[in-house]
Amino acid sequence: MELIIQSDAQAVSVIAARYISHLLREKPNAVLGFVAGQTPIPLYKELVRKFREGHIDFSRVTAFSLDEFVGLSPDHPASYRSFMFKHLFEHINIPQKNIHIPDGMATDIPEHCRQYEDAIQKAGGIDLQILGIGVEGHIGFNEPTSSLSSPMRTKTLTPRTRRDFAPQFGGEERVPRYVVTLGLGNVLAARKCMLLAFGKRKANAIARTVEGPVTSMMPASVLQMHPVVKVFLDAPAASLLQNTSYYDWVFEGKPEWQKY
Repeated sequence: MELIIQSDAQAVSVIAARYISHLLREKPNAVLGFVAGQTPIPLYKELVRKFREGHIDFSRVTAFSLDEFVGLSPDHPASYRSFMFKHLFEHINIPQKNIHIPDGMATDIPEHCRQYEDAIQKAGGIDLQILGIGVEGHIGFNEPTSSLSSPMRTKTLTPRTRRDFAPQFGGEERVPRYVVTLGLGNVLAARKCMLLAFGKRKANAIARTVEGPVTSMMPASVLQMHPVVKVFLDAPAASLLQNTSYYDWVFEGKPEWQKY
């Protein structure tokens, strides 16, 4: 696990976008796992900027989104499909046929999950999974007590998570109770993972994820078991870590062939 700590979200996103650009130069037909939510917006803006300036090409990329609300139509403004198109997909040259997003309106969710996992396998597996983290440590919608080897499935949101989404839905009572999400087992199957976290509110979850025990009560801690994880943080999100000086020393001293 490598930690990259910068002063603010913009500085972090510039480096994270360079990392993705480097990956796509090495493998133009990479399979990327995308996440919705407020955290990745600065990264997506930077990717769009790099695309418009001709520094990155998505024409051969295949995309898989991480999760979606159950019972929410794809065109609902709070759906993750709407989010991904608004903030990224409609601004880059990724082919529509290469975009995969869970269907929260599927009549048979378990079968839809199996088909979605099969589609990932047929695409060759996810090369890079982009992740955010909730204040309770969830990645995707894998809430606390999720199995560390869980497959794609439905999950019930915690009351705290539903409160967090209340502003987007016009009240907590309007937030869907259920979601469909790739599981922690799916995340571990990705070849590389990128975790983004910004703000003091995420500091406790980050400290427990990176430096605490691996436990289902902190689902993101499963990333300690993944061989290639890059954790991109702003200073407030990193503020409760015990070893920041070491993480900074490692990043600043990377050999030229490892820099991005």
